[in-house]
Amino acid sequence: MKYFIITLFGLWAATALNAQKLVSPDGKYEIDVRGMRYTVSFEGRTIIQESRLGMDINNSLIEKALGIPPTDHAVHWCDSMACTGFEHAERDTLWTPIYGERTILRDHYRSMILHYAKGTPTEGGSAGTSHDKRSHYTMDIEVRAYNEGIAFRYHFPETTNGLFLHIQGEATTFSMPQGTMAWYEEWAQGPFHYQPLKKELWNECERPLLMRLPDSTYVALLEAEMTHFVRGKFALDADNVLRVKLYESADITSPFSTPWRVIMAGNKATDLINNKDIVLHLNPPCAIDDVSFIRPGKIFRCCKLDKASILKSIDYCKAFGIQYVELDAGWYGPEMKMESDARKVADTRDFTMPEVCRYARENGIGVWVYVNQRALYNQLDELLPLYQKWGIKGIKFGFVHIGNQHWTLWLHEAVRQCAQYGLMVDIHDEYRPTGFSRTYPNLLTQEGIGGNEIMPDATHNVVLPFTRFLCGPADYTLCYFNNRVKNTKGHQLAMAAVYYSPLQFLFWYDAPFVDKGEEELRFWQQCPTVFDESIALDGEPGQYIIQARRSGKDWYVGAMTNTESRTVTIATANFLPKGRYTVDVYNDAPDLDTRTRVSAKTLTIRSGQTITLELQPSGGAALKFTPKE
Repeated sequence: MKYFIITLFGLWAATALNAQKLVSPDGKYEIDVRGMRYTVSFEGRTIIQESRLGMDINNSLIEKALGIPPTDHAVHWCDSMACTGFEHAERDTLWTPIYGERTILRDHYRSMILHYAKGTPTEGGSAGTSHDKRSHYTMDIEVRAYNEGIAFRYHFPETTNGLFLHIQGEATTFSMPQGTMAWYEEWAQGPFHYQPLKKELWNECERPLLMRLPDSTYVALLEAEMTHFVRGKFALDADNVLRVKLYESADITSPFSTPWRVIMAGNKATDLINNKDIVLHLNPPCAIDDVSFIRPGKIFRCCKLDKASILKSIDYCKAFGIQYVELDAGWYGPEMKMESDARKVADTRDFTMPEVCRYARENGIGVWVYVNQRALYNQLDELLPLYQKWGIKGIKFGFVHIGNQHWTLWLHEAVRQCAQYGLMVDIHDEYRPTGFSRTYPNLLTQEGIGGNEIMPDATHNVVLPFTRFLCGPADYTLCYFNNRVKNTKGHQLAMAAVYYSPLQFLFWYDAPFVDKGEEELRFWQQCPTVFDESIALDGEPGQYIIQARRSGKDWYVGAMTNTESRTVTIATANFLPKGRYTVDVYNDAPDLDTRTRVSAKTLTIRSGQTITLELQPSGGAALKFTPKE
C-alpha cells in the first residue's frame, strides 16, 4: 500500500485563480473549473458542457441584522463569490471492506480544493487574506478526479460568528450534449422510460441517472455521502440541462459539507458497473470498533406468525442453508396503529420472542424482525437493548420517511444506534444508498428498488444493474415459485449472482416449503451473498447482463435477458485463471417435462474457452465454475 500527498498553495492573479483543471491519475477524466462554471471531459470528449456550480442561499435576515448590504437573492448566491486560493493533492491507498463485492479496493484520486469568498480581496492585499464586510461568507469546492469518475461537493468552513446558512436549493447543473437519452425513473421503485432530455417529458428523475450520449458514451450521475442533508433528484432547467433538485430547504451550521455529486462515464455500460466503488471511496471508513456481529447471509421471510410455522421456518432454513429467518409485519400487532407496541409480541400470538430466538440459536439460525418506522421513532431507545437481550440479530425498517433533513438525520442516527447494540439493519421502501454502509456496515442492504414486491418484467430487471445497483446493494426480494412472477425460473435463479445484496431474501412471496429438491436450487444454496471479486462481463441496459463473481476459488455467473430470446457468449478468459474447471449450468428448458423446466448440466472446460447459451424470452441462466484439482 502506498500513500502520498502533494500540496501546492498558489497566490495567483484573480484570472488564474478562477481557472483550474484537474486530471484523473490515468488521464481519462478532466474537469475544468472557471469561477462558478465547469466542464468535464472523458478520453478527450466533452461529456458535461459548461455548467453551473453553487448553492442557493437566503440569509437576508441575518445580513440585515449585521448591517451587511443585502445580497440579491433573485440570483444564485454563489455567483458573486471570487476564488481566493487553491490546494492540490493526490492520494493512493488500499483498503479492505468488512464485506463487499471485492476484498481489496484501491482509493486513488487527485484532488483540488478551491477557496471562495464573498466580495474580492482588498486592494493591495494577498488573495485569501483580507476581504470586505462579507468575507465571513466563505465556501470551498472540493473536487476529486478518480480513474472511476469525477466527484465534487461544497464545503462551508467553520466561522467564528456561529452563523447558520439557510439553503434554499442547489445551483449545480449538468449540461448534456444535444441528443442525449436517459433512463428516466421518477421514484425509487418506479418504472424506467428511455427518453430524451426534453423539459415537457420530465418531472424529476431519481438517482443514479443513466444516460447515453449521441456518440454512444454512457454517463451516470450519482450522489454519495448523503447522511445529513436533503435528498437530491434531477430536474430539467431547459432541454438537455439537468439541475440538482433538492427535496426541500435545509439549515446548516459550519463547518459543513454537502453530499458529493458524482459523474461517471464509460465506453461500455458495464464499465460503470465495474467502477462503482467510487461511491464507497467517497464515504468515511468504518466507525464500528467490533464488527464481529455483522454477518451477511441469506434470509427467509416468515409471514404466518404462529409458533408452529415459525419453528418450521427455522427448520427449513437449516435444511436449505439459509442463515436467517425474518418475522414479518404483524408480530407485534398492526404496524400502522399507534397502539401496536414493538416491545412485545402481540397478545393474539402463541409464541414469545425469547423462545423463538432460543430455538433458532440452537439450530444455527439468526432471527430478524420487521418494525415499522412509527414504532422505531417512538420506541427506539427501549427497543434496541431489549432486542439485544432477546437475541435478535437484525431489524428490517419498514415504511421509512425519506427526503428532508430531519428524517435523513434520524434514519442514519438510528443505524448508528443499532450498531451500538450489535444489530444489523435492512431499510425498506424508498431509501437509496449513498455509501453509508462503508462507515456503518451493519446497514447490510436496503430496498429503494422496483423489485419483486411489484413483480416487474425482464426488461426492467436488466436495466437495474446499470442504474439502481450502481449506488449500492438492493433488497430485490427474490422469488421462485410464485405464479405472479413475470420471468422464467432461470431468470430468477441468475439474480443471486447478478443482484448484489449482503442480505439476500430468498423465496419471497413463495408459499413456504414448496420446493421439492429441484436440482437447480443448488445454485441458490451454494452462491454466497458477498464476494472476493466481481466483474460485469457484458451487457446493455434494458437488453441483457452477464455478471461474474468469485468466492474463494469458485466463480458464480448469472446471465439475464429482457423479454426477447437471446444468444449470449461467456468468454471465460475474461475472468477465469488458467486451469480446468467443472461447470454446473442451469438454464431454462421449455421442453423439459419437469415442474420448473430448468435443465442442470455439468461441463468440463479449460479457461479461455467460451460457453454459448440460448436464453429464453424473459429468461436467464446460472453457472458455477469449480477448479478441478
